[in-house]
Amino acid sequence: MQTQKLKVGIVGGTGYTGVELLRLLCVHPNVTLTVITSRGEAGLAVADMFSSLRGYVDLTFTDPALANLTDCDIVFFATPNGIAMQQTRDLLTKGVRVIDLAADFRIKDIPTWEKWYSMTHACPDLVTTAVYGLPEMNREAIKTAQLVANPGCYPTAVQLGFMPLLEADVVDTGYLIADAKSGVSGAGRKAEVHSLFSEAGDNFKAYGVAGHRHLPEISQGLTYMAKGKVGFTFVPHLTPLIRGIHATLYAKLIKPTDLQALFEARYKDERFVDVLAKGAHPETRSVRGSNICRIAVHQPQGSDTVVVLSVIDNLVKGAAGQAVQNMNIMFDFPENTGLELVPLLP
Repeated sequence: MQTQKLKVGIVGGTGYTGVELLRLLCVHPNVTLTVITSRGEAGLAVADMFSSLRGYVDLTFTDPALANLTDCDIVFFATPNGIAMQQTRDLLTKGVRVIDLAADFRIKDIPTWEKWYSMTHACPDLVTTAVYGLPEMNREAIKTAQLVANPGCYPTAVQLGFMPLLEADVVDTGYLIADAKSGVSGAGRKAEVHSLFSEAGDNFKAYGVAGHRHLPEISQGLTYMAKGKVGFTFVPHLTPLIRGIHATLYAKLIKPTDLQALFEARYKDERFVDVLAKGAHPETRSVRGSNICRIAVHQPQGSDTVVVLSVIDNLVKGAAGQAVQNMNIMFDFPENTGLELVPLLP
């Protein structure tokens, strides 16, 4: 096991995932924060923007053009889609390992990615070598990865919920439904009408029913688990929460199965997946601020319908926490290092 202090860089340190990375990494015992970039806030002290980090982070934001990222052992991209793919090749060439929290390397089929993200991919060859960073599915590949595509928030909650069912081949793979709800921080730290307090507060609505960018990412993962094509419907919703994702998943059972035993066995060695007791209903507040996914599985009225309830904090297990979990795996640190976070309640 390595004990050195990693030199860590963060590209895009002013968004919600960026500040969440800072919160987690500034107290990580194996990390030295080396550089944090921001084009718009270059020269500003990080703690002057985020007072929660006073006494923990003494860096100032650096203009990306001046940042010496190649001095780092690992660089996290907490940037909008399309940024990491412009800079990753040079970093990899210099021996720097990369974790991208955006979607640039998640989807293996390039035409599909370009369709959903409305841009031409700058380095499609790197997509083939990138490892999808869902530890519960790809832990061994993550260990030696040079480039990790950190999963999206909805995809994390949905895939962890369906995984035991698909791996055991006990449900109809042609009929999978995810009805998922997210807090407004999932939209990022930018001014948009739909996420204004007076718009999102005291309100609840579906969006992206005709198609959401996370749909092909989730479908790709479910297809991998099922070892074949799946029929999948995904409907996201916006809730008046700051943090949290609640995914209600539906599938049809095709063989008699002790569902509780199946889920408990699949996740018994997973520190960050908590299978609740039979009949339980997980709450988003039970994972707020933590890297935990809590899951409960139901079979209402003893029918052939399986209902899985999966909750995460979209900024932690759905983004920055999972990225740190991936870093720990890549550098052979205990997987829970820096991530033993008790959820915030109330």
